[in-house]
Amino acid sequence: MNTNIRLESRAAAILGALVADAAALGLHWLYDPERIAQIEQSKGLVFLLPDAKDYEGVSGYFAHGQKQAGDSSAYGELCRLMLRHVARHGKFYRVDYQSEYRSYFGPGGGYRGYIDSPTRQTLQTLLPLTAEEFPLQSGADDDQFAALATLPVVVATHSGSVDALKDTIEQAVRLTNHNDTAVAAAQYTGIALHYVLAGKPVAQALNDAIEHAGGTLKPLLEEALQTQQLDALTIGKRFGSACHVPQGLPIIAHIAQHAPDYRSAIEANIRIGGDSCGRAIMLGAIMAAHTSQQSSLNSIPLEWAAKLRNLSNVADAMVKLV
Repeated sequence: MNTNIRLESRAAAILGALVADAAALGLHWLYDPERIAQIEQSKGLVFLLPDAKDYEGVSGYFAHGQKQAGDSSAYGELCRLMLRHVARHGKFYRVDYQSEYRSYFGPGGGYRGYIDSPTRQTLQTLLPLTAEEFPLQSGADDDQFAALATLPVVVATHSGSVDALKDTIEQAVRLTNHNDTAVAAAQYTGIALHYVLAGKPVAQALNDAIEHAGGTLKPLLEEALQTQQLDALTIGKRFGSACHVPQGLPIIAHIAQHAPDYRSAIEANIRIGGDSCGRAIMLGAIMAAHTSQQSSLNSIPLEWAAKLRNLSNVADAMVKLV
């Protein structure tokens, strides 16, 4: 019996991002692959309830004590916010999105969870202002993974040229990450996803998109893509598993190029540790979009999608989009 979900590729990209993020939440920011391997043997790997005991005595930061298994990280919440925004308005409108961002992540809003540095600094910019005063670039000078969190929706709902998509990506990214490296990372992964949605094989999409990665990231990506087989733990040690895109972007590219299917890719990402949720958004989007087009490959596992909290709300919004 086939227990994998096959969706139209744009819908798959969005759902694949959100499922991958939630799958990684229970071990997010645990920086010890050996501890993660021990936990996998005893409790499993995906959709775990965040447990402070798992972080005791090893390198890590326990941030999700308020979360349940199947919840989204802050990255997933950003992706869902953009999904609701575009479903409501039909396209991306900067000022409306900034208003919704402030309302959701700010004081008294619906978000419950860890507030990272880019979010805190973005809120500090937006909170004192009226909507008419919102700047074009309200984000922090920061290259962390919040920069990539909205891309599955931005890319999946884009219908114009690559140059127009790059402009939209830059505008969206600078609302939370006013940083050139963050923009370059977003343009690279966004264009790679765009190419996959257009039917290119993953390896070709990842390599063809390198021209959009900028001078800092290009050699890192080229090195990661020159590897001959999947070896996520070694790649994680080589580039680092923290929250910054120069570390995580080569890992995304390496896993996406070599993983045989969606499940394998997401599990490999979690086993590395560190900012697994930050990497999961675009890795999940790319792998789900790719596997949705390949009848021989396993796409999003049904049992994983069923564990995503608020799945019905996500599905309702996606119906309006695609």
